[in-house]
Amino acid sequence: MRIETQLAADNNIMHFFPESGFPIKGSMEFSDAKSLRRSPLAENIFDLGGITALVITPDCLSVTKDAQENWEDLKPQILAEIMDFLVKGEPLVHDSSVSEDDVVRNIVGLLNARIRPAIQKDGGDIAFRKFENGIVYVELQGKCVGCPYSQRTLKDGVERLLKTYIKEVIAVEKYEN
Repeated sequence: MRIETQLAADNNIMHFFPESGFPIKGSMEFSDAKSLRRSPLAENIFDLGGITALVITPDCLSVTKDAQENWEDLKPQILAEIMDFLVKGEPLVHDSSVSEDDVVRNIVGLLNARIRPAIQKDGGDIAFRKFENGIVYVELQGKCVGCPYSQRTLKDGVERLLKTYIKEVIAVEKYEN
């Protein structure tokens, strides 16, 4: 496997060009701990030490190193990590890039921005209670309690909207204590 390298005008940046390229559309940048968790390759290269940023495109991986580090030490290690990654055929990015906390934050945000105002206009309210196994549990309050249309509101309104915008949501159910 051939990987060409090229030092950039900034001597702290080196580009790595594997002949097979990388399985990615567009580009991805990795420069902090949170972004690193998305990619095993980026994580492994940062674990070498002395690396401050990575940018991956379909053709190239650009590595930025600390000024006090030298390429003589880092370059062979980075080449080995890239080769290992490409030979194993692992995905460049983890499938589970969205955490459950992110999903809950999105659900609550959508409930507060789009759903609660509509329900409150009719004298009711809705409160998020939990998200478990793809199911959002909510509690209807105010005039919604005992309303004959509350189940329809949940399924035709709340569930449809949440499923449209948040792919992890498979259903919405009434919260039972």
